[in-house]
Amino acid sequence: MESLNALLQGMGLMHLGAGQAIMLLVSLLLLWLAIAKKFEPLLLLPIGFGGLLSNIPEAGLALTALESLLAHHDAGQLAVIAAKLHCAPDVHAIKEALALALPSVQNQMENLAVDMGYTPGVLALFYKVVIGSGVAPLVIFMGVGAMTDFGPLLANPRTLLLGAAAQFGIFATVLGALTLNYFGLISFTLPQAAAIGIIGGADGPTAIYLSGKLAPELLGAIAVAAYSYMALVPLIQPPIMKALTSETERKIRMVQLRTVSKREKILFPVALLLPDAAPLLGMFCFGNLMRESGVVERLSDTVQNGLINIVTIFLGLSVGAKLVADKFLQPQTLGILLLGVIAFGIGTAAGVLMAKLLNLCSKNKINPLIGSAGVSAVPMAARVSNKVGLESDPQNFLLMHAMGPNVAGVIGSAIAAGVMLKYVLAM
Repeated sequence: MESLNALLQGMGLMHLGAGQAIMLLVSLLLLWLAIAKKFEPLLLLPIGFGGLLSNIPEAGLALTALESLLAHHDAGQLAVIAAKLHCAPDVHAIKEALALALPSVQNQMENLAVDMGYTPGVLALFYKVVIGSGVAPLVIFMGVGAMTDFGPLLANPRTLLLGAAAQFGIFATVLGALTLNYFGLISFTLPQAAAIGIIGGADGPTAIYLSGKLAPELLGAIAVAAYSYMALVPLIQPPIMKALTSETERKIRMVQLRTVSKREKILFPVALLLPDAAPLLGMFCFGNLMRESGVVERLSDTVQNGLINIVTIFLGLSVGAKLVADKFLQPQTLGILLLGVIAFGIGTAAGVLMAKLLNLCSKNKINPLIGSAGVSAVPMAARVSNKVGLESDPQNFLLMHAMGPNVAGVIGSAIAAGVMLKYVLAM
């Protein structure tokens, strides 16, 4: 009987809390969306499975050494940590003190926990190496750069303004998050608001990069919202596009794009480097330079395929490490999901309205539908612009025209992230 009791106690289900049960269901939902509905499967599948691993009771796969120590509730060890932090020797007080402590102090406490015999879980290690260091989003940006053709953007430079206009969604969402905080509805700090705002750029790697720097505690919710809404672009954008354009505007046929020389394609990424967005744009431009130079095809192929696929796996599992109950099941998560869809809507509308504004002072008209491609969900947003255009005129192919603002959106979201990172951290 004692053996049976010991066996039952060793089973995870005996220690399953309500929060863990909910998060297991959330993780299964992400897996279902990835497999059955094919919603961003390359990211949602590893994120969902990482969430499952993170919420296995008693496994601690997503816990750092210090979090494992706190979960163990050893009074003597808690007293040692509390003495270092000058707080009461209980878990709640220690967590509050750690949240206010400098990163150097947090690292000291982590090392102290390791010295006491605790080790970080495998997902926590993945997170530290892949996201904590900022490496994974940068490598993915390099791969995206190697897959990007700047030709449509260079052939019609005005579309750069459409990509810039779509970034209004980012800054409007920052203001929205701060407004919720001002009225006491949901508490968000400025760094958290900035991290949430980047969802409006419809750029998953940028969202992960910025939230990892500014609000790692919200990274799981922000990443899930970003990739979920990117998958829902074909549902979110068309009603907004149709509401803001007339049938006549949707039938506008744009002039044929000129041929862009190889020299232009090589010089553009070199000239694009900006100090505020140097990490993201630097990797993006380096990837594109490998593609356009034509002299390192083997490296370009590796970055576009093998390397980006490997990093995507570990990035997804690392994001899944943040899908734990005490971090995800917060009122802030609901606010993030709400603000995320509003951000997409504002970005889409701003791009369309900017195209209409440009048409007021231009001889060569722009089809306003391509303005919605200014959000940087590449190439999905461009395909949506093309699809809505074909509904009004089956012979009006807008895909290549829409790729211009789509690429501009990638550049714009990276610049917005760099600017927010610089100024928010300086405050």
